[in-house]
Amino acid sequence: MKTAVLTDSTAYIPDNLLEQYNIYTVPLSVNFESETYREGLDLSTEAFYEKMRSTPELPKTSQPPIGLIVETLEEISKEHDACICIHLSSGISGTYQSVLSAGTMVEELEVFGFDSEISCMAQGFYVLEAAKMAQDGETPDVICARLAEMKKTLRAYFMVDDLKNLQKGGRLSSAQALIGSMLQVKPILHVENKVIVPFAKIRTRKKAIATIMGMLEEDAATGKLAKVTFIHANALEMVKELQMAFSEKFPEVETILSTFGPVIGTHLGEGALGIGWYLNE
Repeated sequence: MKTAVLTDSTAYIPDNLLEQYNIYTVPLSVNFESETYREGLDLSTEAFYEKMRSTPELPKTSQPPIGLIVETLEEISKEHDACICIHLSSGISGTYQSVLSAGTMVEELEVFGFDSEISCMAQGFYVLEAAKMAQDGETPDVICARLAEMKKTLRAYFMVDDLKNLQKGGRLSSAQALIGSMLQVKPILHVENKVIVPFAKIRTRKKAIATIMGMLEEDAATGKLAKVTFIHANALEMVKELQMAFSEKFPEVETILSTFGPVIGTHLGEGALGIGWYLNE
């Protein structure tokens, strides 16, 4: 059985890795008033943040049209028997459910869905693992079982400069956003039960970063850490410093720099930082 891997643009996997592992993607979009841009195709991450700074209204985001998903799966079916579809959390977007629906319309392809329950490069970890295993000839059942094992240890935390975008976009409750703003805290956020929730309320950005790094280094000290991603929303120099500091202590651990692209950046805002990792059990 020849198996393909499909994901969406919010995994923010570097192009060279997409090509190396023959990973298929479908783009989500951002909408500035009357203009729609497909993530990764029509608008670069840098251009997005520049445009968002000059636009008073928060852009809207949209999932891939189901017709495009069907077309992509039909293309995959020409050379593959099965496809593992790994997408951003179903609690954040309807993309996962749309892909499952599209899968029922392509009879020539056996579709296996995997809800990453996360997004960005943390989602990308699942995609890369699945794609490597598919290239090695593993069956979809074996690959999906491995992804389920990874989910047990995968952790991802992020912080934002301002909670307004998350609240406006409906990804954080008004009460949670109001409390954060009133207390002037820099909350550490994570995804729990498929939705974004506060993990800890920290007074300063510096202390919030130190808290996340402390959790990462604690796991790294076990010797089981597999990979780490440092993610930023137009704050490259800061995450480079974090990556370098971590790699000096734990040079044996593979690290990946990544971004919060347009769709996720719409909700987190410029300056957001995130760190994700998982263990080898």
